[in-house]
Amino acid sequence: MKTRDIVVGGLLAAIAIMIPLLFANTPLMVHIPPFSATIASHVPILLSMAISPAVAVFTGVVSGIGFFVRTSPIIGARALMHAVFGGLGAYAYSKKIPFYIILLLTAPLHGLLEALVVLPFGFDLNQAFIVVGAGTVLHHLVDAAITLVLYKVLVKLSFLRASRLA
Repeated sequence: MKTRDIVVGGLLAAIAIMIPLLFANTPLMVHIPPFSATIASHVPILLSMAISPAVAVFTGVVSGIGFFVRTSPIIGARALMHAVFGGLGAYAYSKKIPFYIILLLTAPLHGLLEALVVLPFGFDLNQAFIVVGAGTVLHHLVDAAITLVLYKVLVKLSFLRASRLA
């Protein structure tokens, strides 16, 4: 792994932990239990997929830690799922799949993982799959739009390598 990748990955991880520390439990966070959405909280993990699977998993774990510290175990557990879909998305990126396709394909996986992780906390299937699952997919897609704008800028500045047809 290149030094630049480690540095950019570290910066994304720092942003990933700062988002819940600064934005959680403020008007920038929507909370409809067991669902919550913090503005731009997926942007660091989505961008980290363009670096490497290791950086994406690390960024996802750091994000989860931030949400555990600032919010609740349920939200923290959901945030840890970022490591799973981020690692898989980064693997797909390493295989030269276009970034926008990865962002679209990881949305349902992300929603499914977050829906499944709330079930052991006593939520029913409706709350898990409709409220959390569908809500997460929508939140993922909104953050993916923000991510695509930043991705194009970071590729232009040579901070990230573009996949084909990025």
